Amino acid sequence: MGSHEMEELPTLLEAHNVNVMGTGEELVVLGHGFGTDQSVWKHILPHLVDNYRIILYDNMGAGTTDPEYFSFQRYSTLHGYADDLLSILDELEIESCIFVGHSVAGMVGCLASIERPFLFSKIIMISASPRYLNDADYFGGFEQEDLNQLFLAMQSNFKAWVSGFAPLAVGADIESPAVQEFGRTFFNIRPDIAFSVAKTVFQSDLRCILAQVSVPCHILQSSKDLAVPVVVSDYLHHSLGGPTVVEILQTEGHLPQLSSPEVVIPVLKRHIAGNIEV
Repeated sequence: MGSHEMEELPTLLEAHNVNVMGTGEELVVLGHGFGTDQSVWKHILPHLVDNYRIILYDNMGAGTTDPEYFSFQRYSTLHGYADDLLSILDELEIESCIFVGHSVAGMVGCLASIERPFLFSKIIMISASPRYLNDADYFGGFEQEDLNQLFLAMQSNFKAWVSGFAPLAVGADIESPAVQEFGRTFFNIRPDIAFSVAKTVFQSDLRCILAQVSVPCHILQSSKDLAVPVVVSDYLHHSLGGPTVVEILQTEGHLPQLSSPEVVIPVLKRHIAGNIEV
């Protein structure tokens, strides 16, 4: 047996690049969205580590993870990511945490909380949506034809698609540091994996599970977001099963923690520290 064959597989925590930092009693888990990795929290982190213990991790398929561990079948639904989150928290022997989920991670947190409600004292969602497609009596922001065009563009020239999509998603011009940063993390993803994840995320419909979410949910949403219309935050507010609160951020774009950290930081700190008045 060659030495290469003797190499051990990385642990779950290594595979997801799990980082634990900070000094507080209370645990805050930060989950990132599609096209990014845990570095999307870089502006936020310094403002939390003095008061909280922070857990960061990368979704499987992010450019910072080994593509060999990405299972196209497992991640064909968002349940695969929810199972990963629960496994990471189990591995760290976490009994209770606040989960902050950006974009699709907001819905991943909801799915995980249905399985294990006592594990999450609250969920804070930033730019989250249960469905991106329009439907009768529901405005998600996209028609199927829009998504078909998006998928086609991704497949035909991934780099060109990312270069066009990044400024639209961030809501800033191509020269802005936030757009450059989002482009960087997106380019790191293997194109076939990015395409598969895009289909899973954009075609998902989790409206039917929202009533089962009993954990308090804080919904933070940019006032202008290409991927998530403001009305979606209102839909979540009325559809989630537990106590909810909505705060519309005076920001533009789908990644406000990257493009407008000065707005997001005080709001996020307030929602982490405060409870929903019932």
